[in-house]
Amino acid sequence: MGLSRQGVTVVSGLARGVDSCAHRGALSAGGRTIGVLGCGINITYPPENQELFDRVAAQGAIVSEFPLGTPPDSDHFPIRNRVISGLSLGVAVVEATLRSGSLITARFALEQGRDVYAIPGNVDSARSEGTNRLIKEGAKLVTRPEDILEEILPHQQSAPQQAPRQPQLSEEETKVFSVLSREPIHIDEVIARSMLPSARVSAILLSLELAGHIKQFPGMRFARA
Repeated sequence: MGLSRQGVTVVSGLARGVDSCAHRGALSAGGRTIGVLGCGINITYPPENQELFDRVAAQGAIVSEFPLGTPPDSDHFPIRNRVISGLSLGVAVVEATLRSGSLITARFALEQGRDVYAIPGNVDSARSEGTNRLIKEGAKLVTRPEDILEEILPHQQSAPQQAPRQPQLSEEETKVFSVLSREPIHIDEVIARSMLPSARVSAILLSLELAGHIKQFPGMRFARA
């Protein structure tokens, strides 16, 4: 939750245990979270995570490189772990036995140039053998969210927050620009909302695009840059 409150997107595998806790913590903090599946995105696995699956899809994303209908076979999960590390700035391992899939994710992270973090555990616990080994091999020991934040967001707290600069526009350009947002909308909707002639809207959109204020998307849709 502490990471999500600072704007960090949590990426995990929607599995039982730590994965589910990570997603739920991000959702509870109002943050973004991405679930990476080892099956097709039309399959919920484990099945008891249907409610969590729906919440992640609504507040973040569900992704998979497997086709629709692909079952959650055991050999798919190491492949899935490669995607988890590839989407991330760093990988935090909370618990891991010496044969844990989390260690596969950590290895992928190193190969992809990502940071690896590990939470230390009791030396007598099999579930901590993997994380303790990672720390011995050079992973950063973490005990609080700030230990990760200082690595991936070094300027978050020190950099001043600046409001985005508003472009200097004419009255008609302002009408068109104010209609747009970060979500692309069709030119017909821009014309209807701005209440300007279609030919004039087309000319203004072209001018704003050339100036770098907006972007055009396929299907004559436009959004702010």
